[in-house]
Amino acid sequence: MVGIIGYGAYIPRNRIKVEEIAKVWGADAPSYKKGLMLQEKSVPSPDQDTITMAVEATKNAIKRAGIDPGEIGAVYVGSESHPYAVKPSGTTLAEAIGATPDCHCADFEFACKAGSEGMFVAMSLVKAGEIKYGVGVGADTSQGAPGDALEYSASAGAASFIFGKEKILAECHHTHSFMTDTPDFWRREHQFYPSHASRFTGEPAYFRTITGCATALLEKSKMKPADFAFAVFHQPNGKFPMTVGKKLGFTEAQMKQGWLCPTLGNTYSGASPIGLTAILDVAKPGDWIFMASYGSGAGSDGFIWKVTDRIKEVQNMAPHTRAMLDTERRRYLDYGTYTKFRGKIKLRGE
Repeated sequence: MVGIIGYGAYIPRNRIKVEEIAKVWGADAPSYKKGLMLQEKSVPSPDQDTITMAVEATKNAIKRAGIDPGEIGAVYVGSESHPYAVKPSGTTLAEAIGATPDCHCADFEFACKAGSEGMFVAMSLVKAGEIKYGVGVGADTSQGAPGDALEYSASAGAASFIFGKEKILAECHHTHSFMTDTPDFWRREHQFYPSHASRFTGEPAYFRTITGCATALLEKSKMKPADFAFAVFHQPNGKFPMTVGKKLGFTEAQMKQGWLCPTLGNTYSGASPIGLTAILDVAKPGDWIFMASYGSGAGSDGFIWKVTDRIKEVQNMAPHTRAMLDTERRRYLDYGTYTKFRGKIKLRGE
């Protein structure tokens, strides 16, 4: 058996409310709050990026894993906002956590499912016996063009998972992936902001893809939604994951703990992985967890986890995800400060 032996998350403390963005563009804030179930989102500070957040999340994962970082055999960072076009994020992360040079490292991209890709590959290498421990990270400082619908949800955060065969806190019993060439969201080289196909991103992209993955995973495992204590799906907004989950037969009670988007926003590659960390923070031994990511282009990775007795030993060894999300240290930004932090205001000559 192979599974998660350590997990951690990181969420910046800066926030901006939907109303603050809407008033600048004369938009209808209630439509975002009620229609898409968005209230506010996280915002990285100018000195934060995918790498710094990945480091913080992985340090939390190492605390829970209780391992020597020198024994980590692979480090994979999934993101669509890597700080460099040509230079890996993973090498900086690996050195920052104390991994040795004898380590396989790669950056992953597949829109918002880049994080679950890294998780799948790291876990598979452990399962194959190629490495002792592997790290899979989903992290993003996502961008939305000023005034675009994406600006109301594109946020920042990271989740990190360490995989191994011993001291497992969540066993992986089944996986499945589903993908098609469905171009609902894209960003070409040298473009700063992504483009999207508006309503097309829902159906046939998001809903068909997650449904295809989840249905096949349930058939493969011979399980049904009622067998699970928790479920988490990719959350580009608050509405989509609840809609697809209920369509598949899951209840709101099963999804609520990992449903972070209303106050976190869409962390892209970190969306469903961060939701999983919030679930692991409260899960009990014997709980089954259903997870399905989504990435435009389009694909979904599905996982079925079973929580072990070790979960109680590690839950309080690092900050809980919802504690970071709901922290009293939240700092609310006005739109001007937000645009400055996100590089939306350019100096002459830039």
